[in-house]
Amino acid sequence: MHPVDSDITRFTDHYFNRTKAVVGKFGDSRVTYAIFMRRPVICAPRLALDWLRELMATRGTQIEIDLRYPEGKWVGAGEPMMYITGSFFHLVDLETIFLQKLGPACVAAYNAYTMCAEMPKTAFLAMDARHCAGTEMAEMMAYAASVGSKRAQRKDGAVGFIGNATHATAHFFGREQGLGTMPHALIGYAGSTLRAAQMFAETFPGEPMTVLVDYFAREVTDSLAVCRGFPELAAAGNLSLRLDTTGGRYVEGLDPARSYAVMEKHARESTRGYRSEEELRHLIGTGVSAAAIFHLRENLDAAGFPKVKIVASSGFGPAKCRVMAEAKAPIDVVGSGSFLPANWTETYATADIVEYDGTPRVKVGREFLHRRRGGNGEPK
Repeated sequence: MHPVDSDITRFTDHYFNRTKAVVGKFGDSRVTYAIFMRRPVICAPRLALDWLRELMATRGTQIEIDLRYPEGKWVGAGEPMMYITGSFFHLVDLETIFLQKLGPACVAAYNAYTMCAEMPKTAFLAMDARHCAGTEMAEMMAYAASVGSKRAQRKDGAVGFIGNATHATAHFFGREQGLGTMPHALIGYAGSTLRAAQMFAETFPGEPMTVLVDYFAREVTDSLAVCRGFPELAAAGNLSLRLDTTGGRYVEGLDPARSYAVMEKHARESTRGYRSEEELRHLIGTGVSAAAIFHLRENLDAAGFPKVKIVASSGFGPAKCRVMAEAKAPIDVVGSGSFLPANWTETYATADIVEYDGTPRVKVGREFLHRRRGGNGEPK
């Protein structure tokens, strides 16, 4: 997952291997690379730079890194994020892997920041690991979520990401272990939602508990059964109910007309203006809609369980978070893997050499990458 020097040749683009052979034959050059992306991102370079520094140390050579945007800063489209200067011979074959480690993390950090900033009072839990293409991507995405979250905490006073689902990457969120209690599989194994909660409590006594309540399409009924089964946890605020209803049906007790009625009661302005089809689906559609969340909250409060928390999951990316924030949906925690980049062509970081032995030179059309010695303005 972190290629060592002896494996670089196998994992890099072959024209870089051939270029290295040419440079080795005709003499090295001290070059400067400009690194940029074609869309706005949040700078998340740490994993890529740590790997690069490690490889340079292994090769016994040094590089200079001019990081124009520190970790967590907003970077505009086409703006050089950093300049890397060093031996052409030792850098040329590392470009492929370096860019793989940089681009996706920066886009995911941007998405995570957007979500946290849109819903500053809501906590987020990174549940992306199952959707990642291997453990290296899972590491990048957890790191990215932590970077975006810290920016939202700093700039918007957001709660942000409070943790993630795996032990291996929990350290990015200041934790030793991942968070989470039960998947749908445990509900099926137990045969009822309440029994699954009882089994969990017997296995992990005294722990706060989050219970999935959509398995049997009885979100309200099973939620109240669990609350009544664990009144002390409910009263102490240590019981959470996770809503993960499939998009193929409405939450128990709702249909289109009732969903509109719920929103008219709790957030009437949210459905009165122009809404796209996607936005309406997030508000009054099937699955985990704003109406579904208001509906569950209303039933919990009416039954005397105001301290029981609602965890919402299923498709919570930047667009859905924006709509939920506008509706002021009463969500305590969002479980999300949807900060992962949806359009992978946007994750492509690019590197161009802009100086050879101190002489500025870059392909025509990329002159904007030349380093301005006085800096490139005050980064946002």
